[in-house]
Amino acid sequence: MRCPSCESNLQVSRYQCEACGLHLSGPFLSSRLSRLGVSHLQLAERFILAGGNLRTLAEEQAVSYPTLRKRLDELISALQALLHEDKALIENMLDKTERGELTAQQAARHIRELNGDA
Repeated sequence: MRCPSCESNLQVSRYQCEACGLHLSGPFLSSRLSRLGVSHLQLAERFILAGGNLRTLAEEQAVSYPTLRKRLDELISALQALLHEDKALIENMLDKTERGELTAQQAARHIRELNGDA
């Protein structure tokens, strides 16, 4: 999720259960998809709902195929950049684990969060 003011990534620091009121606090990492901007998220959702058919999606969006293809390429580039950032972050976490600054359990949790498996 992005900051509405400066477009930087927002860090989740608290979760709350609506049913029982349980609160979880701490630094939580967000998955790559959740860190995309709104326009990229909307395009990804529409692409999935169109069954991956670009021609159908272009018609639904009332844009040309080349325009849609360009937007999809921008989405792919954004995801690749986030994946590259996450790989560097994972390497950093592994280094911290080797130095004893992070437990294996903490590193595993953070890696699962980055990969959307939390």
